[in-house]
Amino acid sequence: VLKAFDYPSSWEGQEQMFKLDMGWPKNPEYFTGEPFCVAVDSLHGLVYVGQRGDNVPKVLVFSEEGYFLNSWNDTVEKPHGIFVLNTATDSSVWITDVGRGKYGHTVKQYSPSGKLLQTLGTPGNAGSSLIPLQFDQPADIFVEDSGDMYVVDGDGGMNNRLLKLSNDYKEIWMAGTNGSGIGQFKIPHSVTVDPFGRVWVADRENRRIQVFDKMTGEWLGSWNRCFSEEGPYSVRFTANYKYLIVAQLNINRLAILAAPPVGSIRDCVMVNTVQMADETKPHLVDVDMKSGAVYVAQIGAQQVQKYIPL
Repeated sequence: VLKAFDYPSSWEGQEQMFKLDMGWPKNPEYFTGEPFCVAVDSLHGLVYVGQRGDNVPKVLVFSEEGYFLNSWNDTVEKPHGIFVLNTATDSSVWITDVGRGKYGHTVKQYSPSGKLLQTLGTPGNAGSSLIPLQFDQPADIFVEDSGDMYVVDGDGGMNNRLLKLSNDYKEIWMAGTNGSGIGQFKIPHSVTVDPFGRVWVADRENRRIQVFDKMTGEWLGSWNRCFSEEGPYSVRFTANYKYLIVAQLNINRLAILAAPPVGSIRDCVMVNTVQMADETKPHLVDVDMKSGAVYVAQIGAQQVQKYIPL
């Protein structure tokens, strides 16, 4: 009898859970740089893409149907992670900037039209300080409705930490130092929060996902069995919170892992995979929490692809 965790990564006859939307985007010519990140505003049906390159707009905005709407702006140097926050009164777009020039090492909040509202961190200065806040190549951000936010810092810089900040940007708790022990990180690359009070971090170079209690920062468990071939680059939940979608950049695939309900984390179970073409290099993903569609920012293919749940 196969135990739950003994499933091979792609067994014969497995039903595919997602299919590629061949018609998205309608205007692929607008991808003029390398798309590193994507965020869905499911309330307003918008998809934001962060791309890098010389003389390219750093943020592109598409409709969920795939039409190009607009682009901005000039205060992002190298976008790495992107997140859309909808509150009762307004929407904003948060971007982590890993640039090393005058805008970099920051986490920035923008209006939907690209107006810079807020900058966390000292632009152009890499650091580890909490007062004032300083980052070194912050990789990803997740913001709760309350305004509490989780930042993984960073993408190969001096810091290997998970910060929880209050809505006035003060530290609530911090986890992580550089290393491979429990609660340590080597390139914490992506972060998300589930409805059960747990924070999930893609600990990329340690080839594992680590899980923490969102109230206390206490370590709850880690998954590594699924990542022997390639570390996890992204962590995002499907719309029903039953699965985690994990991009594995160098093997060009998405792993779909069973998300444990309340209780023990145990180890991971890979229930499905989406194999992409060679050299597409999927970096970060986001999920439309209304339709369930998964958007994948692909550095190698220089595009974003949309996958629809079957």
